[in-house]
Amino acid sequence: MVAHLILYMIEKVGIILIVAFLLSHMRSFRQIFHEDNTKLEKGVLICLFGGFGLVSNYTGIEIFQDTISNQGILLDIEPENAIANTRVMGAAIGGLLGGPVVGLGAGLIAGIHRYTFGGFTAFACSLAVVIAGVVAGYAGRYRLKHGKRITASFAIKIGMLLEALQMVLILLLAKPFEQAWHLVKIIGLPMITINGLGILLFMLIMQSILKDQNRARANQTSLVFSIAERTLPYFKQGLNGESSKAIASILLESTDADAVAITDTKRVLTHVGVGTDHHIPMGELITQLTKNATEKGQICVAHTKEEINCNSPNCPLKAAIVLPLKVQQNTAGTLKMYYADRYKLDAVQQQMAEGLANLFSTQLELSEMETQAKLLQDAEIRALHTQIHPHFLFNSLNSISVLCRTDPLKARDLMLELSSFFRSNLQGARQMFIPLEQELENVTAYLSLESARFPDKYDVNITADDTLLDAYIPPFLLQPLVENAIHHGLAKGKNKGTISINITEQNGNIEIIVQDNGKGIARDKLTMLGKQTVHSDTGAGTSIANISKRLEGLYNGQASISIQSHSRTGTAVFISIPLHFKGGNMAIAESIYS
Repeated sequence: MVAHLILYMIEKVGIILIVAFLLSHMRSFRQIFHEDNTKLEKGVLICLFGGFGLVSNYTGIEIFQDTISNQGILLDIEPENAIANTRVMGAAIGGLLGGPVVGLGAGLIAGIHRYTFGGFTAFACSLAVVIAGVVAGYAGRYRLKHGKRITASFAIKIGMLLEALQMVLILLLAKPFEQAWHLVKIIGLPMITINGLGILLFMLIMQSILKDQNRARANQTSLVFSIAERTLPYFKQGLNGESSKAIASILLESTDADAVAITDTKRVLTHVGVGTDHHIPMGELITQLTKNATEKGQICVAHTKEEINCNSPNCPLKAAIVLPLKVQQNTAGTLKMYYADRYKLDAVQQQMAEGLANLFSTQLELSEMETQAKLLQDAEIRALHTQIHPHFLFNSLNSISVLCRTDPLKARDLMLELSSFFRSNLQGARQMFIPLEQELENVTAYLSLESARFPDKYDVNITADDTLLDAYIPPFLLQPLVENAIHHGLAKGKNKGTISINITEQNGNIEIIVQDNGKGIARDKLTMLGKQTVHSDTGAGTSIANISKRLEGLYNGQASISIQSHSRTGTAVFISIPLHFKGGNMAIAESIYS
């Protein structure tokens, strides 16, 4: 008889597990299983697991002494009979997964329903299922509170323990005791074993659900980061038609959206996918949904065609999510994902879209900051250009004014040299890089003007590889070094000075050496040169620091400047610049001076 009862109960457990398996494939069912349920979700769980108890009651096995009746659906039983079923299983699982409140609710539903069936164990069984739900709920919460998961092995132990508790309550509360004892001997082992097995299998189904959810989250996170990585180069270009089209195409390829659009605050920058016949790039915003998202700076979701409110009556798009793209808390545009089937826009798609919008907003903000930093750096460099030669102009004009009386022809030549020199300066102020040949011409013009002031004071030797004359270098790189040599290195010297400029190529770099045989630089000042402004009696002391700063900003640390100097033997300045530089500010196509 016990063997037959076990087989019957396995059949009843199978019904509950089939229902649970079918429910596990419903997205709404999977989404309600988490620790912090809302009141509505708790209500759903109570009804769900209470419903399992109702099914167990209706499909129970009626037992009278040594007779088993398995005749289908039960509606009531004789007063002297009892029911063997899986009622405790539903309440226990509900308590473990939903907490004491869910366990109590499910237990009350199943218990009250069982009580209406009658039988001499009606009260004991009804009370047992309520207690089982509450105990399972507190046991599950206690385990979670101590950082442990509710495993299948833990669940089966709790289930078998609670089923054993039901047998004890039957013995204590059911009358007569002899009949209760006889019943427990028949149903005790099958109900404890099969209910424990049922709880184990149910928990394995739940663990499979959780693994699927974690796998889906991991895949979604991986997809979001993959999209972010692929779109980053385009966001660096800012929101424009070309970059927006590339970004939207990547999103259309990588998500379930049927169309993707990106807008600024006034117009559609791009629209790819379904609906391109009337969602026209560079046209005005045509959906009220987009206008609302732009004006309010909030996420707007539409699950019907009417909510999208497109002005085209034949628009095939039936659901959409519009997300504002923000830069420094201000809405700069929107990201729109459209769906031809409104059921595609589920919670997973919405969460992914929100995550992408946040990442895109961050990328736009970082791109804006990088652009502003480059423009500021560009402005600083150009401001430094203007500081190099103001005193030189006055000195040159004074020299020319003297020669106008003594040697007018030479004064005329020097005026032309001065004109050439400052023309080069003006051109250089509008360019980040100039050919080496042009920089050497600028140096030559400068030396002609200086020679008029200090005739026969120094010789200059310039040696440069012909293959490097077309190479690009920053403007005003050599002239300040020559000026330093004349006014600092060779100043007040009794002997004729020599300045040499040697330019060669070594290992893919332009190597520049500007050397003089002057008085040298004091050791305490030498350590500071190129790192900070150094006080000078004959100038501002900024030339070397300016050059160093420009090289750092333009070449991202790939260029270098160093100085060697010895007292009474002279100074040599060494500059190394990449010949074929890729990246950095070399790529700046426009500046604030354009």
